[in-house]
Amino acid sequence: MSAHGLPSPKAIARAKRLAEEPLALDEYRRRASIPISDAERAEIVALIRWFRSRYPTAQDRLAYVRRAYARWTRASHR
Repeated sequence: MSAHGLPSPKAIARAKRLAEEPLALDEYRRRASIPISDAERAEIVALIRWFRSRYPTAQDRLAYVRRAYARWTRASHR
């Protein structure tokens, strides 16, 4: 992590390499068969609840996605 709490360029490059690496079908099946833990499920539900309370309508959610997409595309062109 950098001084600002952001991942280092080296960490970002490694994550990108891992994300783009092909995954064999048997490895995918192995990973997909691992059940979600109760703690992970609770975290997901909490995030969904937060998001739905922060953006209560479909219009609010679409507006958020449009803003986020614009940020992501600007950042990727730097």
